[in-house]
Formats: sequence, C-alpha cells, structure tokens
Amino acid sequence: MIDKSTRRDFLKRTASIATGVLIIPQIIPSTALGMGGKLPPSDRITMGLIGVGSQGTSNMRGFLKRVKELQIVSACDVDAHKLEKTKKIIDGANSNNDCRIYGDYREFLEKEKVDAVSIALPDHWHGLIYTAVANKKIDVYGEKPLARTIQEGRAIVNAVQKNNIVWQTGSWQRSVKNFRQGAELTVNGRIGKVLRVEVGLPDGGQGVGTPPPMEIPAGLDWDMWLGPAPKVPFRGVCHVNWRWILDYSGGQLTDWAGHHIDIAQWGLGMERSGPVEIEGIGFYPQEGLYNVPVEYDFLCKYANGVEMRVANASRQPHGMGTTWYGEKGWIHVDRGNRIVASNPKILEEVIGENEIHLYKCDDHVGNFLECIKTRKETSAPVDIAHRSISVGLLGEIAMTTGKKIKWNPETELIVDNPAANRLLYRPYRKPWTFPTA
Repeated sequence: MIDKSTRRDFLKRTASIATGVLIIPQIIPSTALGMGGKLPPSDRITMGLIGVGSQGTSNMRGFLKRVKELQIVSACDVDAHKLEKTKKIIDGANSNNDCRIYGDYREFLEKEKVDAVSIALPDHWHGLIYTAVANKKIDVYGEKPLARTIQEGRAIVNAVQKNNIVWQTGSWQRSVKNFRQGAELTVNGRIGKVLRVEVGLPDGGQGVGTPPPMEIPAGLDWDMWLGPAPKVPFRGVCHVNWRWILDYSGGQLTDWAGHHIDIAQWGLGMERSGPVEIEGIGFYPQEGLYNVPVEYDFLCKYANGVEMRVANASRQPHGMGTTWYGEKGWIHVDRGNRIVASNPKILEEVIGENEIHLYKCDDHVGNFLECIKTRKETSAPVDIAHRSISVGLLGEIAMTTGKKIKWNPETELIVDNPAANRLLYRPYRKPWTFPTA
C-alpha cells in the first residue's frame, strides 16, 4: 500500500508542473516515493468499509469488481456475524486472509491507513461518522441521504471542505444519461421558462404493531447501533426496518429525496441553493412502532417564483420521478432510462457548444476512483447532496409543525420561527456529542 500522505504530496507536486496544466500519472513511480526503485505490491487505491449491511454489501461487491484500481483491506460493523461474512468475501477476492475487521469505527479510524472508505449506515449515524472520517483526511463514498438533520449536513460539508477530501455521494442517478439529458435540456430552456416541478417519491412506509422487547442477538452491539439515538429496548428492528422510525430516518421521503429532488434542482440550476418557502401535510401512523409518514405532500417555492411539489408517487400525475413544466412543454425522467416529453422533438434537441453542459459521468464508482487520483470534484459532491436532502428535511419540518416555514438558503435558518429552528437538529444521547470539522 502506498502511504496516503505520500501519495497526495506527490500528486500535488506533480500537478504544479507545467503552467496551469494538471499532469498526474496513473501509476506513481516507486523512485518518486523514496522506495529505492523497488515497486510496492500494488499502487491500487486501498479502501475500508464502514457498514456492511444490505447497501454496504452491495457497494462492496461493486468496488470488488475494480480489482485493477482498488483493493478492499478492512471492514467495520456493529454486527459480528455480518462482519465475518464480509471478511470471507473480501479475503476470497484478495486470495488471502488479511482483511482486518473492527466493531467500533473509532478503532478503525485509529488503526487504518487507507486511501478511501465506503460508508453505508442508518441515517442517524451519518453526521458523526462522515465528519470523523473526513477529519482523518480519508476520501469517502458515502450513501445518501447525506444526514438525518440539516445541521448535521452542514457539519459534514464543513468537514469535507476543510480537510479537502474527495467525496462521492451514492446518488448514482447523476451518472445516468436520461437524468442528465432531462436536466440539461431543462436548464438550457428547451421547455421555456420553468414554472413548476413535480417530484414523485415512493408511497409511504410500513405499518406494524409494537413488538415486545426481545433478546439482543448474539454478536450485535445494540448500544453501538443506537449510537446518538435515544436508548430503547431491542424489538427486532435493526438492519432493515429502521427506516420506518423517525429517530433513525424520515422514511421514503428522506430515503429518496437525495435522488429525485437532487435531479429536480439540477434541472433548475438550483443545486447549490434551495427554496424559500415550504408548506405541506403528512399522514402519520396513529399507533405502533413505525412512525414515519405513510403519505406526504408539500410545496416548495423558490426565490425566482418556481414552485416544486414533492409527494408520494400515487399523488403525482406522472408517478415516480421528476417532471419539469415550462412555458413551452414538459420533460419527465425516472429510473429504467425513462425520459419523455410533451413533444418528442424536445428530446432531439442538441445542446450547443456555448450552452450549459452539466457534469457528464457514465460510471459513478469509476468517477469516484478517478477523482481520488486527480483530486477533481466528483459527479455528486457533498454540498449538493446537502442541498438535496435539505429540501426533504424542510418538508418534514413543515409537516411536523403544520405551518408554512420561510427558509433562508444562505444562512440555512428558518425565518422568525424559533420552534421550527430547533428541528434543524436532534439532541444526541450522551456520551455522543454533535460533530464538528
């Protein structure tokens, strides 16, 4: 493994050669690293994993396909059984028994000297662990939504920018052609001035009673899983169904806001800003353990007058996805490479050389690895991820308070509403404290 600081120091020195031209070799000569001409076992990027549940395992398998560029060397999770399974997969891919495993991310960060980390955790852990990894100056592939609260999101952005790390959000729709095409046509005025936008996200959460307290499964560190969230008995909710409990997530709304709201703001040219007014309604379970909204519908108004309605799919005319409505027509995009327009000829339009060309990327993971080498911005940078989930979280606050809220995208504060401002963060259970850069 190439020492991380050495790799970066060399890249910075190399980048300064030639006036204004970035020259970075794909393979760093061992002589430049003071190794006396002796090649290291590999010049591949070294990666660790934090969180190896369903999404973490899926991401791991994707990274394991990049054997020429990347080697996974360590993993961390609060579930010992999942961790052992992960180690076997990684060791099998590496043809050795060397994968190091940890049950506590703090020990992982203290001992590991990796170039990058792939992180996939319940939302309530994002603020603490994303900032901790950034403060160790380790590049991050981090799952969306960026954070459970807006103030946590801002702390993450500050840590990433202060430490100058490469960040790629798992909002992979930004690296899919139809989403980029729809956003690019819209931002270049092919449907005229945009008047309104519809964003359809999945319908509701799940309903359930309140299971009795259960014995904590062997190998699961339940207290660590809860982390900064309130202390509660184990009731069988852990690796999957946590998404339907407000202490850990906002349900389908916050799960998907980082996808379709992200695309909507991309097409509006508002990806680094946000709305100024938000109001709406949510329908919450009246009983049972799960308490996220099963239906939600809120309206966002931007300073330029554009309105964006975000709702569960069955409430939207086009269902799932993003639809921009302009003076000259509309464009709708969704998964499955779906893109349709009010007039098919709109989709045949070519973006001119001097028009707005959005970030082009057709390989989300590959883009992250390439940016680790070049130190350039990725297709889904941290500040945009923050702005995307902020809209969903503001909708959650508006539904919770039952009032229209006025938002200042510059100060990231709710105007003239101290009670609503308190919902920009959630108290942490001791001994955990709010993250800082």
